[in-house]
Amino acid sequence: MAKKTFFVTGTDTDAGKTFIASALLHKANSEGLRSLALKPVASGSESRDEGLRNSDALILQEAMSEELDYEQINPYAFEPAIAPHIAAEQAGVRLNASRLAGFCRGALFTPHDFSVVEGAGGWRVPLNDREDFSDLAKELSLPVILVVGLRLGCINHALLTIEAIRRDGLTVAGWVANHVDPNMSCMEENLETLKQRMTAPYLGFVPNLAGKENAAISASQYLHLPESHN
Repeated sequence: MAKKTFFVTGTDTDAGKTFIASALLHKANSEGLRSLALKPVASGSESRDEGLRNSDALILQEAMSEELDYEQINPYAFEPAIAPHIAAEQAGVRLNASRLAGFCRGALFTPHDFSVVEGAGGWRVPLNDREDFSDLAKELSLPVILVVGLRLGCINHALLTIEAIRRDGLTVAGWVANHVDPNMSCMEENLETLKQRMTAPYLGFVPNLAGKENAAISASQYLHLPESHN
């Protein structure tokens, strides 16, 4: 089976990228696929005896079927919960797309069938003063999965993001509607508008599962895996 690797981005911070990425990993696992996940850069990490650990990277590590050292999954972890490029600057580290892509390629040599590389925030979150996380996706030439956080403003964010991804020359392998705001007005009408306007494969709607046990496993039942191969 050919490897499938995808770059996961979101319409904004807290759109649910890690939640949906982990749900896709569980979906792959349930279909008998060997899965991997990478979170190359993460801010908002906790200091532990073994070093800085990011909760999102740990969630991905737990969800994937294959084993990787934490440092392969998340080579750059920063403690403050701020924009990654600012956290990196404060730590005296310079992030760049080429170096990050090298880390990703090395980790992706591990045998697997399905894998995700998760960005940070949205498509245009900066890596440094010249590059964005979108440049990492471009460096890796990966098809993109867009997580749309369903809340006020999501239609505009989703349409602008999909437009930017395609302008950057990448394929949108699919999009997921993630119901992040349980109090969103006219949610069904907004979802229907997105379905009409988003010219990319629809991978599913995930209801709000906040606080539910094994939420990512439950979410996987609402999704199907994208078809695009890198």
